[in-house]
Amino acid sequence: MKLSGTHQLSAPRERIFDALTDPAVLQKCIPGCEQLDKKGENQYKAALAIGVGPIKGKFSATVTLHDLRRPEHYSLSVDGAGQPGFVKGSGRLEFREGGQGTIVAYSGEVNVGGLLASVGQRMIQATANMMIGRFFSALENETGGASEKAS
Repeated sequence: MKLSGTHQLSAPRERIFDALTDPAVLQKCIPGCEQLDKKGENQYKAALAIGVGPIKGKFSATVTLHDLRRPEHYSLSVDGAGQPGFVKGSGRLEFREGGQGTIVAYSGEVNVGGLLASVGQRMIQATANMMIGRFFSALENETGGASEKAS
């Protein structure tokens, strides 16, 4: 499944970039994130409680950041597993100045398997889009202002 879009945030790029590399801020912003700990240089261990339709469960995931260019860009990879299946993905975040703040453009690909995959692509896509919206709203609250979806 491919994901992409943009969000307009009111804070400057540097503040957004710093927030997106701070485990305390990320834990508050990621829907269902129960714990997020720094595991190594640019690597985090996450515990998440996530549901897609009738399938709900806890996941343990490792998130690794790559190619960090403050405040313009970074890439990430996610490898997670739990009782309802597995999630593997990779993505890119680009930070551009725009209007009174920052435009965050994201793109990525996610693969799910196990029982989680049984709910179907459409429901997984809808849940992912909902979680992305919640994430950016929480990020806007943490960095100051009101989030606006650009596309």
